[in-house]
Amino acid sequence: MARLRVPRRTGRPRVTPDAVLADKAYSSRAIRRHLRRRGGRPPAFDREAYKQRNTVERCINKLKQWRGLATRYDKTATIYLAGLHLAAIFIWSAR
Repeated sequence: MARLRVPRRTGRPRVTPDAVLADKAYSSRAIRRHLRRRGGRPPAFDREAYKQRNTVERCINKLKQWRGLATRYDKTATIYLAGLHLAAIFIWSAR
């Protein structure tokens, strides 16, 4: 959490993001205290942001059904990324 940076097009990256999305595993007192010290807002539930996060998590779960991606058999990042693209194409075309 201390190395969190928000990239910009020009200039130095911002240190405080507009929002931080995380699941319950990251909801500890230490993390909340750290975010408040960095100027963060109190934690709140945003239904629209959660819908987007849920969509991403469901996509990752579908990709993990591909054994080669889930266990990371590929030796190079390039081959792994190619497999990820192929799996995404198959998932998208099956809809």
